Amino acid sequence: MSLRVLLAVAVVAVLFLFPVTLTRAGDRTDGSRGQSYVAAVYEHRVILNPAPHVPLSRAAALKHMMSNLDVYEEQAARAAEQGAQIIVFPEDGLQGFNFSRLSISAYLETIPDPQSEDWNPCTQTDRHTHTEVLQRLSCMAQRHSLYLVANMADLHPCPQTSHPPCPPDGRWQFNTDVVFRSDGSLAARYHKHNLYFENAFDAPPRLEVVAFDTPFAGRFGVLTCFDIMFHDPTVRLLEQGIRQMVYPTAWMNQLPLLSAVQFQRAFSLGANTTLLAANIRADSLGMTGSGIFTPGTAVYHHARAGQPEEGRLLVLRIPVLDTDWLGTEKRAKGLGTEKRAKGQARGEGEESQHCQEESLSASPPTLSPTPSTSPFLFTSSMMYDPFSFVLLRGSEGQLTVCDGPFCCHLQYRRSPQGDNTELYALGAFSGTHTVNGRYGVQVCALVRCLGSEVSSCGQEVEEAESRVDFLLEGKFGTRHVYPSLLGSGMVLEQPDQVKTTADGRVAMKHSGMTVGLVTACLYGRVYDQD
Repeated sequence: MSLRVLLAVAVVAVLFLFPVTLTRAGDRTDGSRGQSYVAAVYEHRVILNPAPHVPLSRAAALKHMMSNLDVYEEQAARAAEQGAQIIVFPEDGLQGFNFSRLSISAYLETIPDPQSEDWNPCTQTDRHTHTEVLQRLSCMAQRHSLYLVANMADLHPCPQTSHPPCPPDGRWQFNTDVVFRSDGSLAARYHKHNLYFENAFDAPPRLEVVAFDTPFAGRFGVLTCFDIMFHDPTVRLLEQGIRQMVYPTAWMNQLPLLSAVQFQRAFSLGANTTLLAANIRADSLGMTGSGIFTPGTAVYHHARAGQPEEGRLLVLRIPVLDTDWLGTEKRAKGLGTEKRAKGQARGEGEESQHCQEESLSASPPTLSPTPSTSPFLFTSSMMYDPFSFVLLRGSEGQLTVCDGPFCCHLQYRRSPQGDNTELYALGAFSGTHTVNGRYGVQVCALVRCLGSEVSSCGQEVEEAESRVDFLLEGKFGTRHVYPSLLGSGMVLEQPDQVKTTADGRVAMKHSGMTVGLVTACLYGRVYDQD
């Protein structure tokens, strides 16, 4: 094995021994306490119920959840020691998944609406009965002086005469996020709107658009897992000017376009938001991938095959993006309400940074490759959708591929490493995705094919050797376009530029990749086609 290959292997090994910090040119660390804060997310290896379809007693269900809460307690303490002011835990992290509507009954607690009453479960234990989990989370937030976000199962009895109609068993069962202030009081409650094959839960009868205020960073919106793919509540939060999101998730990775950290990063870039994303670690279900993402920097973790199946805490100092809060802080001359000093935090093994946003002009970036000959057009399935593809030929060129009137353009220069014969293709799809969810998309994607046959283009790939400098561009019928750039070994690259014009043209440019290219994607969500 050559020295170059040995060095490359060593680099990838280091990347996945520790979380990865992602930055771009011009980033700098800003020590100003008034314009930054320390966030934490915890990817939790949930302790599962081995027989989720068998109903348990309340005592047995509590014993199970307390075993997961013991882990939460340890990680909240670790985060607080590193200066964290807010921590996010994942979806389904207390009970796990695959319950029936009946078998989850013992795990349910009725969570009061914090908009209707002020309640501190840790100090007001007698106000509501059967709230042991809420009390434990509340005391955890209070003990460690943290804003704490967790996900749990929620029960609300309802009369059969209610409208919308109450379920036949007389109760709503919700997949619910709860947010506690650093004094332990309940700050927010959000019922997940877009369920993903969750037989134990109901979608809420009315859409909830939930946000909460903090004294250290202003306002945060709340969304859960599959919600990120839909207009409601995600875009409604964005339309309210909210640019900071907490995001518990239990996401099953699906390459080449929708692995967890890949789309978390894409959403943060495309929506120009901070996303605090905490996922489950469950290898049997392909669940891993968590991170703290801002438009300019990130720390993230994606576990690789063969790594111990364990949790991972990420901590990072990041900029405040709530402009209203920043204006208030400026007028107050930086006088905050937090009493506890917050030190500069580090993600495990990586220095945290935060940056100023880079302004984007209306003109697209350009490359100047030599023209390609007429491409071979073919159709192959990617993410269960029939993409139109053209192959990349030679070391440089320019290509166009269309799916009906929707067209994607690529200019590229490719630098293969060694003697590899990797096949790459440019794909386009415009239409309704119908498998495991139904929603409208327009996608431009440059992907490494799995094998040497065109039928392998669009299949799942994690490794690549070819470095590709490119300009990928499409004209979209939506302003909601999420750019992602995935390298070999699940390494996220930060695009050099992503630019959008008023007529819907989106261009992503990148050069000088550190690893081989797996996927470069502009993922447009056409919400009005859902």
